[in-house]
Amino acid sequence: MIAAMDLNASPLPEEDEDTFESHIEHYTAAPEERIESGADIARREREERRKRLKRDRPDDRPMHVSQPPVYDSYQTKNPKVYDKSRLPSGWLDCPASGQEIFCMIPSKVPLGESYNDCVPPGKRYSFKQVIHQQRVLGRKLGLVIDLTNTSRYYLTSDLKKEGIKHVKIACKGRDSVPDNLSVNQFVYEVIQFLSRQKQSKKYILVHCTHGHNRTGYMIIHYLMRSLSISVTQAIKMFADVRPPGIYKPDYIDALYSFYHERKPEMVVCPSTPEWKRSSEFDLNGEAVADDDDDDGGPAAPLNESQDTNGVMTNDDILGDEIPWDQQESMRQFCYQTLKLVVGGRGNSQFPGSHPVSLNRDNLQLLRQRYYYATWKADGTRYMMLITMDGCYLVDRNFNFRRVQMRFPCKHTNEGLAEKTHHYTLLDGEMIIDTVPDSQKQERRYLIYDMMAINHVPIIERPFYERWKMLEKEVIEPRNHERHNIYQSRNPYYRYDLEPFRVRRKDFWLLSTVTKLLKEFIPRLSHDADGLIFQGWDDPYVPRTHEGLLKWKYPEMNSVDFLFEVGDDDRQHLFLYERGKKKQMEGNKVAFKDGSDPSSYSGKIIECSWASEANEWVCMRIRTDKSTPNDFNTYKKVMRSIRDNITQDILLNEIYEIIRLPMYADRIRNDSKAAQQHANAARRR
Repeated sequence: MIAAMDLNASPLPEEDEDTFESHIEHYTAAPEERIESGADIARREREERRKRLKRDRPDDRPMHVSQPPVYDSYQTKNPKVYDKSRLPSGWLDCPASGQEIFCMIPSKVPLGESYNDCVPPGKRYSFKQVIHQQRVLGRKLGLVIDLTNTSRYYLTSDLKKEGIKHVKIACKGRDSVPDNLSVNQFVYEVIQFLSRQKQSKKYILVHCTHGHNRTGYMIIHYLMRSLSISVTQAIKMFADVRPPGIYKPDYIDALYSFYHERKPEMVVCPSTPEWKRSSEFDLNGEAVADDDDDDGGPAAPLNESQDTNGVMTNDDILGDEIPWDQQESMRQFCYQTLKLVVGGRGNSQFPGSHPVSLNRDNLQLLRQRYYYATWKADGTRYMMLITMDGCYLVDRNFNFRRVQMRFPCKHTNEGLAEKTHHYTLLDGEMIIDTVPDSQKQERRYLIYDMMAINHVPIIERPFYERWKMLEKEVIEPRNHERHNIYQSRNPYYRYDLEPFRVRRKDFWLLSTVTKLLKEFIPRLSHDADGLIFQGWDDPYVPRTHEGLLKWKYPEMNSVDFLFEVGDDDRQHLFLYERGKKKQMEGNKVAFKDGSDPSSYSGKIIECSWASEANEWVCMRIRTDKSTPNDFNTYKKVMRSIRDNITQDILLNEIYEIIRLPMYADRIRNDSKAAQQHANAARRR
């Protein structure tokens, strides 16, 4: 007997088509024997083919830990073979996801179809369920940020089919918090994604293994950098949408430490959830390693605040790396602010203003324009870009590194300001003060110019206006906030924990230069090697500024060379000319203390000229520079060395200059205005 084939029979849903809704168990009587229909045969063959493909398909692709964040593809030379049936510890009973918070959805890791045989139908949570669940809630996913330290949990091809971007930021999951570069990458990805949204609103799924500690740590960092809130408030906001929130004490402590806040006594770390606690130990009572933690290898140390026990030097690297594309966008902002052409090979050149060495010709500029003077600190040059989501030091190589600092805007009420500076660009130098009595070292950033305030360029304004704005807009608001925070009983932001102090650099009338040289500089708690003469009415001039003059003590006039030692042990000194190396024939360098010249090969060295020995003397390695001086700079320094403007010659010239009518009248008026300002400050 041949059974009739029901060609219209609908095949049953496949195993991976389970929806996110709860499954209902059906209890039926024992099945009766029957002959397979055509639909039954097709369904059985399809099921066998699916299982065979699943068995043969390689879907485990572990990622090498040291790779930087990459998108959608991971490869390694030594692939590991994982047990597909192994579920992440505690995953099964961990709640799938939390509520939405600023377009982000905290979630445990969705598992791919290869895990279906290990997970009961009602417990399955794959990206098909995630996408369906969010659609039911009226949300469309546009980005998935994966914080796990492996790629074995799912394939990203399913996300590509749905037009969802996948970003991998690998973070260890056991006994270590995500490193600061990973945090910067996460915050930048979120900001970029949200800023590019136009009409259709899309959401971000953020997941680690369980969606609590690493996920919470990253989301809280975003909240701290986009809202004017405290760490305590941010931790509570996350805990409200993803109970119980972060439950690892080290993560909570690291957040307070990173943002320089004192942890209130009322803040108590939640206990480990039951679904996690029951799976933390094996049958022998040993701790079970997190599944994506490199098989329980040694953990990375927690991020700690700057080590102040060691000796500070100008060669120390400050701040944390940021993503390359974020750095490029900030470079473009600097170029646009300084009205430089964006694009071309010069895009990576430091655009800050550079002074020229004082010689007998440009000394006459002091007679033609109105100048003020300040000391030339022997520190490290940095520009500083302040944004709402962070403060960035810009070094001579035009690299940006993030430091955690607060720069509130003016007109604040008591306590923390509602607004902070956003795209304010400053210029200054980092020095190291040594307190005479205790010999304690303190870093201080001396700001001497401002080129933009809250996106608005001000480089065309005269220097004296920019200098006064710097005090009113940057320094005074910080001091005001510090004063009000310290008056409160529970100050939660600690300015004293910032990596360095900040102040405006002072400038003085030329009539005070004698006192500056003979009284002020000798009492400084950091090194100084001369004077800077700043045109009081000058605009900000990027790159070389012929009207910005520097005078160094004659023995400290120096040139930065690229030093190399050849195969024949001969010394080679190079400068740059039109972007190419230019060898300085016939020049040689003497090294103090009998140092081996070959140990300096390939480095930028600062050298002073010893006229009696007719040779250069190495002063130090310039770790803050990657290129030598330009040949034109070299010629100006050599001119300054030949002219040999000593301190006595300089003071005699200035003595005559300040008696010129142009100076005498303005010095009198400026002195009177300064006295009135000081009296008003004392009355306040």
